Amino acid sequence: MLVQREPDLHLVGEATDGHEALALVRSRRPRVLLLDLQMPGLHGLEVLRAVTVDPALAHVRVVVVTTFEIDHYVLEALHAGASGFLLKSRVPAELVTAVRVVAGGQALLSPSVTRRVITLVGRRGDGPRAGRQAWDTLTTREREMVAWVATGWSNEDIARELVISPDTVRTHVSRAMVKLGARDRAQLVVFAYREGLPLPGT
Repeated sequence: MLVQREPDLHLVGEATDGHEALALVRSRRPRVLLLDLQMPGLHGLEVLRAVTVDPALAHVRVVVVTTFEIDHYVLEALHAGASGFLLKSRVPAELVTAVRVVAGGQALLSPSVTRRVITLVGRRGDGPRAGRQAWDTLTTREREMVAWVATGWSNEDIARELVISPDTVRTHVSRAMVKLGARDRAQLVVFAYREGLPLPGT
């Protein structure tokens, strides 16, 4: 219902279990998959892994939507390649926004999930590890962008705050990701935390 009432979004299919979900993704090949983790037949994490390792589905971006905020699920979903992670308790508008954000090539985590990822990675040592040499190759502007990304702001929000174009933000963020070997913005959050970057507004 949320998707169908948006003029710029099109619902291409619905599934009642994991096997049906995977079959639909393979046949319809949507740009964005809203995926529940707790499904009969095949667990959502297995569906996620099957989608992200399939070269034919490389364009499909996955937003995990769940009632659970369990540490294991958060980390597993991110490691498996989820582009977004939202709780069902969030307001409907945030879910629609998430679809648009990940369709545009960005990653999105709810604020509570971002905080949990930072805490867990810092405590357990999970996630990406960039050497000091890689981190030192970042320019001052690229480090600034990493810090802004860690606040959870979108490229457009950062651009408005810094009075620069979204394309400029996107370029700096992309270069930082390449230099650090980060798969997505969620991993940039981890790097920012590990390097002790002062976050804007804190």
